[in-house]
Amino acid sequence: MSFRARLPALLFALATALLPTLSSAEETAPSAQVAWRLLDYLAVDYPGAVRDGKVVSASEYAEMREFSASVRERISGLPATPGKPNLVSEAGDLVGAIEAKASAADVAARAHRLGAELLAAYPTPLAPTKAPDLARGAALYTEQCAACHGATGRGDGPNARTLNPPPVAFADAERARQRSLFGLYQVIGQGLDGTAMPSFAQLPSDDRWALAFYVGRFAFDEKAARAGERLWASDAQLRARFPNLQALTQTSPAALAADLGEPKATQLVAYLRRHPEATTPQASGSLGIARTKLGQSLARYEAGDRKSAQELALAAYLDGFEPVEPSLTARDAALMSRVEAAMGDLRAAISNEAPEADVRAQVNRLYALLDVAERALAPAEASAASSFAGAFTILLREGLEALLIVVAMLAFLRKAERRDVLPYVHGGWVSALVAGGLTWAAATYLISISGASRELTEGFGSLLSAAVLISVGVWMHGKGQADAWQTYIKEKLAAALSKQSAWFLFLLAFVVVYREVFETILFYAAMWSQGARAAILAGAGAAVATLGLIAWALLSYSRRLPISQFFTYSSMLISGLAVVLAGKGVAALQEAGLIDIQPLAAVPRLELLGVFPTAEGVLVQVATLLMILLGFWLSGRRGRQT
Repeated sequence: MSFRARLPALLFALATALLPTLSSAEETAPSAQVAWRLLDYLAVDYPGAVRDGKVVSASEYAEMREFSASVRERISGLPATPGKPNLVSEAGDLVGAIEAKASAADVAARAHRLGAELLAAYPTPLAPTKAPDLARGAALYTEQCAACHGATGRGDGPNARTLNPPPVAFADAERARQRSLFGLYQVIGQGLDGTAMPSFAQLPSDDRWALAFYVGRFAFDEKAARAGERLWASDAQLRARFPNLQALTQTSPAALAADLGEPKATQLVAYLRRHPEATTPQASGSLGIARTKLGQSLARYEAGDRKSAQELALAAYLDGFEPVEPSLTARDAALMSRVEAAMGDLRAAISNEAPEADVRAQVNRLYALLDVAERALAPAEASAASSFAGAFTILLREGLEALLIVVAMLAFLRKAERRDVLPYVHGGWVSALVAGGLTWAAATYLISISGASRELTEGFGSLLSAAVLISVGVWMHGKGQADAWQTYIKEKLAAALSKQSAWFLFLLAFVVVYREVFETILFYAAMWSQGARAAILAGAGAAVATLGLIAWALLSYSRRLPISQFFTYSSMLISGLAVVLAGKGVAALQEAGLIDIQPLAAVPRLELLGVFPTAEGVLVQVATLLMILLGFWLSGRRGRQT
């Protein structure tokens, strides 16, 4: 594959090719794309024609005039669109600037601006659909291009001496500064008449993009790329500037330098042209999505768009971090809590319109935490021991809340000698397990459970359970305070536990167990995909055995308790769980973006107790506790009166 140098003979040949005697390659190219390619060449080659307002090469200057006139003609012949009049006007201004021998910077800026507006008005594919395979690009370059352009892109291949004009040196830094990857892609696909550079349109688009990226890196060395990698990791604004491959392929190093300055621009280009996957969040996993959306959120916040910033910050959690939360919890629960809290703090800062410097500091802190999380989630960290511990801890923690509630109901029914209602409670928790299995199958084979859906399910399930448990706890407390509890049991319990009430117990058992099963399934699904499955099954088995032992101990102990004490202790346990679930429900709805977040730095984060350092969560838990205490007082007062 050969390219042309800045030679008058070639410019003349190229200009001739753009006149009515078009080559077959250009006849098939859409006119807007050909005009864009001419603009790209104008930006690159104009400095060789005019310098300091004087013509330094008459032949090249004549060709620049021809190129600009051809651009205006081609744009004028395009189909009518709302933006076409402005494009024609700007094309005329470009012709005038060249006629006036304007500076190279002015002409390049006009050409690049017109090119961008042209492609916006007449859309064309501007980027690959996925990160290019640079190994494939290297192989193609060796097979097709190195003989002319040289192994290192210096234009010194074995065939170079026989070519007139000689092939371009891709390693020429000054020339490479003006060339975008899209421009390289266009030339690879269309070729250049008047040179030995053929069209490679027969190659698949992915291959042509791989070649464009590969040759586009020759002018930028590894040292600059390493510096660029550090810039990319540390600067959220840079990542926001390149949220996708299209932003990367359209940007020339010179245009980037005009905004960022040197050496930042060169370093960033050197890195991204070697690692285009950095701009594709899907390729770097969920945490890559989180980083990208955090950067976009910061950019929108600094632009004054608070609403979009808030939505992007929430998406960074739900789409980026929340999917890996189960795996990270199994590996490092403390780190997971820190990231989750930092995500909430960021959303609160945006909601409260904090100073930009504070929001930027929050985002940078999250980048650092995500880096730590990425290392913790590395496959090498997935040892059998950590998988066992994670599976055991998760199931034990999630199952304990549901177990305590179900055991309290079973013990109560046995104390009340209402064994006929026990099947309803057992049916409730067994149905929840079956529903959990169906949820796992659906999430694995049919649908994808989004982070928002998960948080909403947990949030509303927790609040519903908390509301029910408040009434149950107050009711049990009243029975424990009644002096005539034996009479109550014998005369009123049968009526109290009607068939309708039995189904109520079924529903309560189902809701509290399914909420925990739903959470556990998501945790286990994430761990299962990372291997060490025997250790996961062993951990789950150990947790089930431990929960069974706890259930047996609680039921055995409850049989020996006097019924008044049983009611009192059970009411305290169930009411305490109501406070815990109320806090967890609010936290889940905050994570889903349904409730605002007002951080409370003085409040510790105690997830086991449902305590989260937010004003909303603490307020709901305090309100729940006050409702319970009021209920206890009223029920105790009624009990003393009987």
